[in-house]
Amino acid sequence: MSNATSPSWLERRFRIAERGSTPRREILAGVTTFGAMAYIMAVNPAIMAAAGLARHDMIMTTIAAAVCGTLLMALLANMPIALAPAMSSNAIFAQVVVQQMHVNVRTAFTIILLGGLAFTFLSVTKLRQKIVHAFPEPIVLGIQVAIGIFIARIGMITGGLAVPSAEGFRFGSLHDPAVLLALFGLGTASALTILRVPAGMLISILLVTVLGFFVQSHGKPVTSWPEEVMDWPHYPTHLLFPFDFHDFMNHLGLLVPITLYFLISDFFDATGTMFSVANRAGLRHPDGSPMLGRAAFAADGTASVIGSALGTCTVSAYVESLVGVEAGGRTGLTALVVGLLFLASSVLWPLITIIPSVATAPVLILVGLSMLSGLTQLANASREAVLTPMVMLLIAVLTGNFMFSLAIGLLLYSALLVVTRQFARLTPMILGLDAIFLFYLLLVSQIGMGES
Repeated sequence: MSNATSPSWLERRFRIAERGSTPRREILAGVTTFGAMAYIMAVNPAIMAAAGLARHDMIMTTIAAAVCGTLLMALLANMPIALAPAMSSNAIFAQVVVQQMHVNVRTAFTIILLGGLAFTFLSVTKLRQKIVHAFPEPIVLGIQVAIGIFIARIGMITGGLAVPSAEGFRFGSLHDPAVLLALFGLGTASALTILRVPAGMLISILLVTVLGFFVQSHGKPVTSWPEEVMDWPHYPTHLLFPFDFHDFMNHLGLLVPITLYFLISDFFDATGTMFSVANRAGLRHPDGSPMLGRAAFAADGTASVIGSALGTCTVSAYVESLVGVEAGGRTGLTALVVGLLFLASSVLWPLITIIPSVATAPVLILVGLSMLSGLTQLANASREAVLTPMVMLLIAVLTGNFMFSLAIGLLLYSALLVVTRQFARLTPMILGLDAIFLFYLLLVSQIGMGES
């Protein structure tokens, strides 16, 4: 075969054409995913500061963890999934474990490490794959719609379209120019998506970001130009391997339940996210199961260990990866682009973090809503098959807690099988998952970590 017809290195490495994509589409999907999750470089340091950690140090550890985790997923698993410090874990780490429970920071990082090691062990065995394949169809649909509404909820809140009130939430004030800009972004992103404009979501993010320079909200521009465009990176070496095993052993009785909490929460949260990304991308085996092999789970688990060693909280698969999937991402090249952009951010982070939340919010809303299309499957479904995903959807939209929706949904599904005497469908794996989630809910109630 001549060089003219030989597949390129990208094709051999990522099987792009085999998955019905093109290098250009994968690159645009990676840029779009990065645009949707670049906020983590600003938000994670702000949250971790509550644990007494310096903002600039946390910016560098956040970027390093995102680079390592995402490149692992790209090169080992060939999946369009980006990883970064988890938004659920960082708040629990800083505000509950360190602030409220007065666990010192190094001991808290030890908790993340041990949970990550257990996570990795489960990932490299076949147990995690068996759990994924054991989810019954109503739970599979419930995961999809719960994550979808969860993403849309994030977009509504971060875009200022949903504002907390005494009754729960109210619509944002139309007197606020930022809200009007978010609505403009939603309309623009919707139109570009319907018209199938290439990189439509990325165009929407960039357009709203630029318009934000000229729109004032609460006395300042929606998009603010940074004091400096570049900042030469210097890694906080004092945060490398920040562990205190001695203190962990001295408080074993208190800290083991917290470690189990992180393990269970991160395991199922990440699994649900990866499951949804694979399904949405159409990455399925001939038998219909998601194309999530041991390599994908191992990359996800190893990223958590690396994150703790670098001095940040649990690193996990990001739901914003679905934005890249909607933009056409189907392979690890999408994730590779995300990882390289995070690497470039170690120098350019002051410029990249100017992207306002009102620019990414419309994209999150649209991606989340698109995942609700699976509800059409319920037209002729049995009563228990309808009730389970709808309850999961309701819990996710009202509480913003995916883990609660998954736990309650699975327990409800099992209860309905008992009531309708469908005992044969109560497999040992489902009963085992029921026991795990009952234990999880008990941990939440005892430790006081129910808030999302």
